[in-house]
Amino acid sequence: MTVPSIPPAIREILACPRCHGALLDAPAERVGESATLRCPTCALRYPVREGIPVLLLDQARSDQG
Repeated sequence: MTVPSIPPAIREILACPRCHGALLDAPAERVGESATLRCPTCALRYPVREGIPVLLLDQARSDQG
């Protein structure tokens, strides 16, 4: 699932706050949750709430485990 409400120009400048890697669209982890942005470099997922990416490390979830 993509995160269509984020304009392409904004998507180009978004980066992981931990490693500054590119962020990719990722499906929701659980039924009823919204899609997330995933960093393949450091394996963190950042929530997207009402079309706004929340790029705070304390809000990120690990892709591992």
